[in-house]
Amino acid sequence: MVNWAQMYDCHSDVDRVPELLARVEREYDSEAWTELGHRLILEHDLVSPASIAALPWLVRLASESREARHLAGEIMERAASHHGSDELLAESADVIVKFGALLDRHLQSRPSDYLVTFRALLAVEGQYHWSNVLGDFADDFYDLRCPHCGVEVIVAIGDYGRYSAIRDWNLGDVDRRDLRPRPGEELTGVGRWMHEIAVRDEEVALAEGIAHLFGKAECPRCASVFTIADEYEAANCPVLR
Repeated sequence: MVNWAQMYDCHSDVDRVPELLARVEREYDSEAWTELGHRLILEHDLVSPASIAALPWLVRLASESREARHLAGEIMERAASHHGSDELLAESADVIVKFGALLDRHLQSRPSDYLVTFRALLAVEGQYHWSNVLGDFADDFYDLRCPHCGVEVIVAIGDYGRYSAIRDWNLGDVDRRDLRPRPGEELTGVGRWMHEIAVRDEEVALAEGIAHLFGKAECPRCASVFTIADEYEAANCPVLR
């Protein structure tokens, strides 16, 4: 049983979230869902104790409610932030496992919100970094440094090309080098898991993008070759508590 008197939301209130959850549980209420979003997610980045406490309610509604599924996913994507409710999150482990199974089933229906659901599933699996940065590979860029010479390299994975380059603000991306995607059978770890799900669900663009993201790039300056995802994670992945 949640003690809502101790569960402050992102506006420092303790009474609104349980009232709003009761409203959306009774019937669809667009205004209540909008307010819940504002109270459970602060400035698209942070969550509060009330956000973690609301997870079981949202997951219970998620199979029938797109709003509940998306909001629970957004909370999970931010679960590594400083919300002061790690113990409460741990107590919700079974709920989170159920949410992951629900998300996986939804992915297999090839929904219109596939990427949103995919990112939520990444968060459920503890891949908070990729859940927050993964795009649809239509217009994706990754800034990193060559691990050998230190030059700033831009990696593009999208409809316009898949390459590493040096970005010149007057000339654009210069000295482009084609990326070297890693075949699915050679992928390991989270890259393999992500790729297998995308292939299973016939998400061709996503699967190809993942193969490139976890593949190799050549530095335009020194011609050394490195794994894109490894270097990007090393520079950007937060240290989890």
